[in-house]
Amino acid sequence: MDFEKAKARAQQLRSLLNYYSRKYYADDDPVVEDREYDMLQRELLQIEQTYPELQTPDSPTVRIGGSADGMFAPVVHPVRMESLQDAFSEEELFDFARRVGETVSDAQFVVEPKIDGLSVSLEYENGVFVRGSTRGDGDTGEDVTANLRTVRSIPLELSEPLPFIEVRGEVYMPKRAFAELLEQQELNGDKPFKNPRNAAAGSLRQKNPQITARRKLDIFVFNIQRIVGKELHTHKQSLDYLKTLGFRTVPEYTLVSSIEKAVEQVRNIGQKRGTLSYDIDGAVLKVNDFAARTRLGSTAKFPKWAVAFKYPPEEKQTKLVDIEVAVGRTGVLTPTAILEPVLLAGTSVGRATLHNQDFITEKDIRLGDTVTVRKAGDIIPEVVTVHAHEENSVPYLLPTHCPSCGAPVLREEGEAAVRCVNPECPAQLLRNLIHFCSRGGMDMEGFGDSVLERLVEKGLLHTAADLYRLDAQSIMTMEGFREKSAANLLAAVEQSKSAGLERLLSALGIRHVGEKGAKLLAAHFGNMDALLCATAEEIACIEGFGGIMAQSVFDFFSLPQTADLIAQLRDSGVSMQSTQIVQDKRFQGMTFVLTGTLETMTRTEASETIERFGGKASSSVSKKTTYVVAGSEAGSKLQKAQTLGVPVLTEQEFLALCQ
Repeated sequence: MDFEKAKARAQQLRSLLNYYSRKYYADDDPVVEDREYDMLQRELLQIEQTYPELQTPDSPTVRIGGSADGMFAPVVHPVRMESLQDAFSEEELFDFARRVGETVSDAQFVVEPKIDGLSVSLEYENGVFVRGSTRGDGDTGEDVTANLRTVRSIPLELSEPLPFIEVRGEVYMPKRAFAELLEQQELNGDKPFKNPRNAAAGSLRQKNPQITARRKLDIFVFNIQRIVGKELHTHKQSLDYLKTLGFRTVPEYTLVSSIEKAVEQVRNIGQKRGTLSYDIDGAVLKVNDFAARTRLGSTAKFPKWAVAFKYPPEEKQTKLVDIEVAVGRTGVLTPTAILEPVLLAGTSVGRATLHNQDFITEKDIRLGDTVTVRKAGDIIPEVVTVHAHEENSVPYLLPTHCPSCGAPVLREEGEAAVRCVNPECPAQLLRNLIHFCSRGGMDMEGFGDSVLERLVEKGLLHTAADLYRLDAQSIMTMEGFREKSAANLLAAVEQSKSAGLERLLSALGIRHVGEKGAKLLAAHFGNMDALLCATAEEIACIEGFGGIMAQSVFDFFSLPQTADLIAQLRDSGVSMQSTQIVQDKRFQGMTFVLTGTLETMTRTEASETIERFGGKASSSVSKKTTYVVAGSEAGSKLQKAQTLGVPVLTEQEFLALCQ
């Protein structure tokens, strides 16, 4: 496709995709299937990759996640993003109305759910999204534009090209997305987020927008901070107008004429909270008329024209009939309370997390106890307290041996977790295989969670080494697999054999060792044999490694099961050599930080070049940084380098050092 045809097609695709997004998110009226949307977005991405100059700020492809600077630049809010005064009883709501009535007679109120998420500002110029920032302390937040672009319900282009508008909204994680994230974190052995709000905040402040894009965040917009080109007089009018622009506004906002009706609506919202697809922690009352708000003004902390009613967490008593112990991918034993089912926050609850042995001991939880349970953040059932023990009950202790494989479990000093360290533990098998085949591991395309689960159920996989013994006939015994699909899986297995030591070490899932640690190990030792012979002290000498990481690596390779697995992988032809070849050591002891857009190479390619010459590529600037390499549109890293006096290289100067 030539440039002119590509330009026309890209413009057509952008318009289509932005229209489809608006129908799906703002109007709740989807007009195409998800697959069709994804195919059109892929076509647009291919055009923009061929002709980068065709990508525009409102392109739907930015939702996939591009790149962002390692630090978030500060954003000063010209209109303060105020917090609200809390009310915890209906009496306090009537007191609020009385105070309003002293200044404004016959005030009307808008009542809306209080979304439990992270407050952000979105700015648009001539109808195009240009900047997004967090609330911060109300006066100064952080620039998270790149991450906010990945939130599909945020319109990148408005239906009306207003000269300028700044809106305020609440970014949140839907309950379903939160449940999926918790499941994935459990599979990976990661520490789970406590509630959807923490998950939303953590996801929005990721340095890598691609991670944010995968977290399925959403937003409700609930306020206009600044606007040019349109005159509005009431809050209800402004919310209605925001809808026409393409924003997903806060749901079920209701205009009422008295505080009695406002309180009734607060009760109605509270009754529905357990059935909603998103988390709320209250309801908000706002004076509708903007002129009245101006007369009411604000205190040093809160506006006088609004109040937030906070719902108390619902708690109920039930009986703890059993404690189930599951084994995660990293071997952690996780206890779960099995309860007599009880209706809580709109759903039947029969299980609750018990976290770990310390939690159980602290609350003196025993089998047969009468306990109080609630949903943390209205999502995760948890035991709050014990009311009564059964007669002759005894304190509960986690098992001393793995409930899956029978191997002894251990608890390391300073840790709450009890874990099974047997890498061949059946309970960890599926989780270990998922990690082994993942992009961060051996990157075996086609080996998704469901495929691996079916292979395990068929008895075809008992360890990661069995992946290299698969054959077409065995794979084709599974429903849906034919000769070609089986051949594709086997090709992915074959290709992974040459992935190199760094990928293999990452795939093995060694505790405390991620992709970065695996690369450091591979670069330092060069091959598996050298690593197998290393002491914990020798491993700890690697820059970037500490004593805990080093001991974890040493302990892992000291296990007879690990030695057996490595031998099987070696016999199958898996490379045990590092692919990180150091050409020379001209950058030895140097630390580089890359910022901005490089013209002749990607940041990944530049990082690999630095490592090839013995240097280290870092994501943050400090006094120890040797050079900052600045491309076009360099951000806060460049500013920090200049402040600290760190030498800054242009791309051309960096390339000259590499010649």
